[in-house]
Amino acid sequence: MPFEIRPLQPSEYPLLEEFLYHAIFVRPGQQPPPREILRRPELRVYVDGFGQNPDDYALAAVTQNQVVGAVWVRIMNDYGHVDDQTPSFAISLLPEHRGCGMGTALLEAMLGLLKEQGYQQASLAVQKDNYAFRMYQRAGFAIVDENSEEYIMVAKLS
Repeated sequence: MPFEIRPLQPSEYPLLEEFLYHAIFVRPGQQPPPREILRRPELRVYVDGFGQNPDDYALAAVTQNQVVGAVWVRIMNDYGHVDDQTPSFAISLLPEHRGCGMGTALLEAMLGLLKEQGYQQASLAVQKDNYAFRMYQRAGFAIVDENSEEYIMVAKLS
């Protein structure tokens, strides 16, 4: 299915909450968490006030005039935080649009945008058994830390 990557418009920022929900890794055979999970402070940092900080950037994957995926970054104290100069990634696609290259295209487009903006690196956290881990490795992210559940990864941009 053809798609385009474009900036997420400020009027579309409310969509980030939906994409945040779909970014939550659900292991095969498990039920997705209730949507109330999005009220947790550790998840609110990804969406509250998005667009109000100079380090907030978001791109959309669009097909048939519908936003079906998003990647957004901001400097925040999230799971993938490494320092106060490094933007942290969030990326998500609607489930029916996974596996067709949109995630890779979003990831690469955001890395290019961050490099153009002069950032030295970007970070993210990913569960160790998440299928997206390999996509992040292919895009240039390397493990810099880990805990029992997840890897903290950084992509150097310079």
